[in-house]
Amino acid sequence: MMRNRKRDPRLQPLRWALRLTQAGMVAERALRAFWPLASVLMITLAAVMLGGLDLLPLGVVWSGAVFVLVASLCALAWGLWHFRWPRQSETLARLDASLPGRPVRALLDSQATGAGDAGSMALWLAHQQRMARAAAAAKPPTPNLRIAAADPFALRYVALLALVMALGFGSLWRVGSLGAMVPGGQAGVVTASWEGWIEPPRYTGLPVLYLNDQQADRLELPEGSRITLRFYGSVGALALKETVSASVAGTVGTATGAAIGSAAGTETGATVEATAPEHAIEVQRNGDLEIRGEGGRSWSVAVLPDKPPQISVTGLPELTEAGALSLPYMAQDDYGVIGGEVRIALDEHALQRRHGLRPDPEPREVITLPLPLPLSGSRQEFSEFLIEDFAGHPWANLPVVFSFTVRDAAGQSTTTAGLGALLVAPRFFDPLAAAVAEQRRDILWSGANAGRIAQVLRAVSHRPASIFREAGSYLQLRGILRRLEGFTQAEQAGPGLSGPPRDEIAAALWALAQSLEEGDIGDALARMQQAKERLSQAMRDGASDEEIAQLMQKLREATQDYMRQLQRQAQRDRQSGAEDGEQQQAGTTLSQQDLQAMMDHIQELMEQGRMAEAEQALEEFQRMMENMRMSQNQQGEGGSQGQQAMEGLGETLREQQGLSDQAFRDLQEQFNPNAQAGQSQSNEGRSGGQGRGQQHEGGTGQGSGQGNTGQNGSGQDGSGQDGSGQDSAGQQGQPGQNGSGGQPGQGGSLADRQQALRDELRRQQEGLPLGDEAGGSQTREALDRAGEAMDQAGEALRQGDLAGAIDRQSDAMEALREGMRALGEALAENQQPGQQPGQGQMSSSGQADPLGRDRNASGQGDERGARIGEGRAHRRAWDLLEELRRRIGEQGRSESERSYIERLLDQF
Repeated sequence: MMRNRKRDPRLQPLRWALRLTQAGMVAERALRAFWPLASVLMITLAAVMLGGLDLLPLGVVWSGAVFVLVASLCALAWGLWHFRWPRQSETLARLDASLPGRPVRALLDSQATGAGDAGSMALWLAHQQRMARAAAAAKPPTPNLRIAAADPFALRYVALLALVMALGFGSLWRVGSLGAMVPGGQAGVVTASWEGWIEPPRYTGLPVLYLNDQQADRLELPEGSRITLRFYGSVGALALKETVSASVAGTVGTATGAAIGSAAGTETGATVEATAPEHAIEVQRNGDLEIRGEGGRSWSVAVLPDKPPQISVTGLPELTEAGALSLPYMAQDDYGVIGGEVRIALDEHALQRRHGLRPDPEPREVITLPLPLPLSGSRQEFSEFLIEDFAGHPWANLPVVFSFTVRDAAGQSTTTAGLGALLVAPRFFDPLAAAVAEQRRDILWSGANAGRIAQVLRAVSHRPASIFREAGSYLQLRGILRRLEGFTQAEQAGPGLSGPPRDEIAAALWALAQSLEEGDIGDALARMQQAKERLSQAMRDGASDEEIAQLMQKLREATQDYMRQLQRQAQRDRQSGAEDGEQQQAGTTLSQQDLQAMMDHIQELMEQGRMAEAEQALEEFQRMMENMRMSQNQQGEGGSQGQQAMEGLGETLREQQGLSDQAFRDLQEQFNPNAQAGQSQSNEGRSGGQGRGQQHEGGTGQGSGQGNTGQNGSGQDGSGQDGSGQDSAGQQGQPGQNGSGGQPGQGGSLADRQQALRDELRRQQEGLPLGDEAGGSQTREALDRAGEAMDQAGEALRQGDLAGAIDRQSDAMEALREGMRALGEALAENQQPGQQPGQGQMSSSGQADPLGRDRNASGQGDERGARIGEGRAHRRAWDLLEELRRRIGEQGRSESERSYIERLLDQF
């Protein structure tokens, strides 16, 4: 029956499914039958691989081996008893059970009745064909490998985990050691073993090496490394020969337990019986290290000598911002620097022995400072700075010799060659303070200078009114002079002033010099003048860049204090009821940007070495700041007709600036039509307000502005109206403050606003309070040029030529500034004929700033005539030119667009 089924052609389509089903059933039954045997074998193998045999006595190991053998046999017998090979019928039943309707069993059935009936036969054949198709789709069922019921304690997983750990952390070579447990197996096993460690000197920071793991035949070890060896096993099985230590050369020692160094006999090549189990060798020279015997090794040892540390000075002494000496240096060592020192000695050979330095100096100890080391990071190679304040030292700004010494952990040290340089320290730029400080240095140099110093101090204090700014400083100097003369008379019989009296006089002179240098001036202008004088003196004396930068910073701070004082004075004047307080503040305060620009220009000249020009600019700066104080006291006529004319022209200039800003934004939007014009801080309205650009996408935009005297209405731009409104103060003929412009490229609204501004300028020209004198004619000529430029700008806006309009608007603004400058000079000549032109301009109208530039009512200076900067219009034109150049260089743009950009570049 079984053989017939195996050859049954109806089962041919199911042969692979049956084979896989049978294999799964074999796996299920084998796992259930032999999992105890597999667990015992995995536990045993894991114990051997993890070295369990080396930790147990031999008797315990043999007992364990017997137990494992018995357990394995029992597990094998139990598995063979329970294992049954699956029969063909079981396989067919398993496969048939996985299909709906059991088609395999139906396929193997025979027709019981109606065998002779043709209809029954046809029906049976159709049934067989349907079952064959269903059976052909059969797939082998998944075997059930779950044996949790047979192993409720999961012992199989414990055994598997132990085997995995053994594979990861154990060694398969330990399995070979099982032969040593067999009687007679020790004959082939090494009877001795060894271990060794290499310990470099602790200061090197290198790790300890395990000698058994060193595969190379050559060892490079730091000098002083310690090699420790341990021999195990039979006496005499292993021997050591080494030629690397300092005390033993070529000595051989056996493993009897003695240290080689303590053995008797050190003859080269001699074998010495040892008495200690360990051998300690300190590597001092190149040589060989050899362990003789079975399993021994040999190495060639090369000693790496510890090189002495290196140090070098990488620059010259400089002054820090805090007034301390800064000297850079670089140090390096094989294993790191641990310390050092800096010695500073007076260089008498480079010293000019004159005046107070002519006598022989009193003995003074060399300056010794600890070498600064990095707080973190490696000290094997680093760069650092020696920073120390020598302002009060007697050798300050005298030639000295710097010597750097560096040490490493091995006790080696290196000293640099002496560096001759000045012991830089902050210098005194106040002449009187410098003279007092020099006398203090001289008295510390030698007590024999006491008499000479008394004469100098008496000469300095002869006419105090022209030298001392404060009576307190003069009285302090006279007190020092009296004490010095008293000490000198008491020490006439001796070599000179010394000891505590000398130190007392030196301390008093130092305090006076610092007081004279720093000053205690309450007036801000005086402090600013003092800072300027110190800076000028430093430039004449050829001071270093650091000293000049520090003095420049002090000048900035003093100038800011002076500006704040002027602002507080202007506020007090307004609170006292001055009618034109706003105008007075505008005339007396200075833009911080202009002030910063002026001082930046001075500092730039100094950095370029153009000291003559820098000193001239510094003189102009001081004169202008003083004129500013004069203008504050003389600005009481702001409501005059001339002042009103200046204010009107200033408003016109500001309105023209706003139109130029809007035209520039429209020109930018031609290249980026989707962008929206943002708010321009420089687009100002008629009364000092700010305009807001329109949104160019919506077709209409609104603009608004707020002035000092009222608010104008806003007009809509999309319909072509100019958006001008009436001023709430009732002024006539003034353009509105609408900051909006027309659509990009059209310029209709901008043209109307430009025309309104031209009409306003014409009205202002008719009301100028000047005759036909030189100043009046110059003013009218400049304003005529401004009017013509405005007409040309309006025409360019109507034609859509925004670039040309910007150029004409820039010309108009320049002409307006020239007209305001000429008007200010004319007003000054009319009001104060006896004044200098520069002072009359400043005091009459307040339209000149301390940089010598005309300024309008908004405080904005001449942007094109000034030496500082090119002006906002030129900066905008430059930015636009750079943008055009960038865009024409982009390869992805079309030819038509590139041609259009080239035409725009031709206009620039």
